[in-house]
This record gives sequence, structure tokens and C-alpha cells, in this order.
Amino acid sequence: MSAAAERTPVPAPAELGQVERFLDALWMERGLSENTLNAYRADLLATARWLGEQRGLGLAEARALDLMDLLAARAERGSSPRSAARLLSTLRRFYAHLRREGRIGEDPTAPIDAPKLGRPLPAALSEAEVEALLAAPDVDDPIGLRDRTMLEVLYATGLRVSELVGLTGAQINLRQAVVRVVGKGSKERLVPLGEEALAWLERYLREGRPALLEGAACDALFPSRRRRAMTRQTFWHAIKRRAREAGIRRPLSPHTLRHSFATHLLNHGADLRVVQMLLGHSDLSTTQIYTHIAKARLKGLHGRHHPRG
Repeated sequence: MSAAAERTPVPAPAELGQVERFLDALWMERGLSENTLNAYRADLLATARWLGEQRGLGLAEARALDLMDLLAARAERGSSPRSAARLLSTLRRFYAHLRREGRIGEDPTAPIDAPKLGRPLPAALSEAEVEALLAAPDVDDPIGLRDRTMLEVLYATGLRVSELVGLTGAQINLRQAVVRVVGKGSKERLVPLGEEALAWLERYLREGRPALLEGAACDALFPSRRRRAMTRQTFWHAIKRRAREAGIRRPLSPHTLRHSFATHLLNHGADLRVVQMLLGHSDLSTTQIYTHIAKARLKGLHGRHHPRG
């Protein structure tokens, strides 16, 4: 037996029996082709091997967190969202079968959201383009200082534009350098600001915001010229104007800096699950599309700079 074979546990006979009974039931119920049944078999056996090696668990003992970690590990190895969707579909069918047989009480796939497929992401800005965009506003002007601070916070945190314009002063903790974000589904998360964004935020609160409000009351952290909460559209127009000033000609979307935040973190070695938490994604499969953007960029850098690229 090879060393690789010794390191990879073979599913126990009981596990193999569970898989085969499931496949027999599928064939009886739906008359699936041999190729489809073989694909299900391969997915389930690969899952069984991973659970045995990484968790010391059998298929029937897996929890939702174990299966999410499996999907994360596959994503780190370059598995596509479509492949993750197929695996999750197989697992859902398998655990539904185990429940019908009374072998498990709860379906561990129930808390796992299906991957979102076919949603293209706009290209992220390069790090040089981000620097140019951040430097575009005239920070001696209160509006320019506000825009610079918003761009710094957006790039440092990866917030959605709606989350950024909805921020209030109570959500910022300058001492701990974090922002408390209320995202989709009213879910809260704490996101670190970073030294650069924190420094600009402190300056803005000291100089820019008082000059914008001129004594008026406003809960919004980043008020508009009219001294009230800014809309997403207002900030989007500000981004496009600053991009023109920075000489950026490529098309931008309201989420360009959010995508750039995620891509640059991954390019610099951040863990996919950390990026998921920072972005506020409830499902890792939503985040894993960024790995393909990052890997494509790294491949391009290798091709340009490596002597044998």
C-alpha cells in the first residue's frame, strides 16, 4: 500500500453500506443514470474520507459546522461555486434519506445556504488605483475630508454602501478601533477599522463633520450638504466623481471598493472564513467567488514577473 493510501482513511463498511442504500433508493425512486449515481457516490465517499481524516467522524455524525468547514477547504483548493452547489445538493439528499430511515435526528445541511450561482462580480481595482482614488478628494474642504474618510472606511472594512451611509456615531468605537455594523437580516458584526481609516475618521470628526453640520443636529456619521443622512445614490455619484479626478477610466459599481477589499485581503493571504465574517456573508459559498478573482490575479503576476512565467 502506498504512503498516500495509508494517510487517506477508507470509509468503514457501515459508511459504504449507508451510501449504497441511499443510491439504491435514488435509483428506485427516480431512475437516475449510472453516471449520476457514480457522481453522487464519489461526492459522498470524498466527504466520508474528509470527515474521517479531519474530524474523526462518520457521515451520520457530521454537524453543520463540519460540513461548512469541508466546503471552505474545497474552496481554498479552487473548487467552484457550482461544484459546491452540487456537493451540497448531494448531501441534502443523503441526509434526508438518513432522517427517513431514523438514523439521524437533525439534518446537518439545513443551516447551510445554497451557493449563489451566475452572479458576476465587477473587477476589483488594483491597489495603485485604490490609492489614487483615496488621494483624489481635497481634504482641506469639509466635503473632500468627508469623502476621503468614507472611502478610507469603505476600503478598510468592506462595508456595503448602504451600511456605510447608514452609520451613526454610536456605531463607532474609536478606542477599540471597531465599527458595529447592522447588515442584512438585522445581523450585527464588529469590523476592525485599521490605523489609517481610524486616523482619517478622528480627523473628520474633529474638523470635517462640525464644519458640515454648522451646529445642526444629525445622527448620521456622514451627513450630506443638506445636513441630513446621505443616500446611496449621493455617495455613488461622489465615488464616480472622485474616480474621474483620480484618472480611473474603468466602469465602477457601488460595490467596487467592497470587492477590492475582499480581493486584496485574499491576495495578501487572508483566510477565506475571516473574509466571510468581515463581509457579513451568512454563507461561505458567497465569499468563495473571490478566491477565483484573487488566484487569477496572482497567476497574471506570476506570468509577468517570473523568469519562466
